[in-house]
Amino acid sequence: ALVQKLAWSLKDAGHNYADTEVAVFPPFTDLRSVQTLIDADKFEIGLGAQDLSKFDNGAYTGEVAPGMLFKLNVSYVIVGHSERREIFGEDDIIVARKVKSVFENGMTPILCCGETLEEREGEATRAKVTGQIHAGIEALKPEQVASMVLAYEPIWAIGTGRTASAEDAQQVCSWIRAKVKDMKGADAAKAV
Repeated sequence: ALVQKLAWSLKDAGHNYADTEVAVFPPFTDLRSVQTLIDADKFEIGLGAQDLSKFDNGAYTGEVAPGMLFKLNVSYVIVGHSERREIFGEDDIIVARKVKSVFENGMTPILCCGETLEEREGEATRAKVTGQIHAGIEALKPEQVASMVLAYEPIWAIGTGRTASAEDAQQVCSWIRAKVKDMKGADAAKAV
């Protein structure tokens, strides 16, 4: 119902999908249902997964392999979300492996980066975020980086009552683009 309401609301508002992509990221248990709805109603909404296994395949109970997601027409996969990093202990090495796996399986990664309140107050934002970006894109080709999404997620603004201003976000985004430019070139930095 939520996906239908979103599609109808976008249609009523005259949304142009050529200008802005729209995607939904339901829980794993709802991926098939949402995929069926998107296909049946011919919605121009992309389907994304909230995570994927760090293993490509094998007997890993409870894990969702990248190939399984691809078979469900998943186009995007969130990787490195703050909850995955903090609660599940996913470090930059695991996140980079997942980013690579998303590409290898024909999908687009959405690489999350961000800092905690302690890191922000300690003036470690730039080092933390650019370090996460460095690790996540280091092994990728410039054209891969150009095709992915980098999502700044200020962890300190989630559920704390504090809000990241447009200036806060823009400053960090400029650092991210500068890091990408330094590592993968101007074209990748402009396109990502």
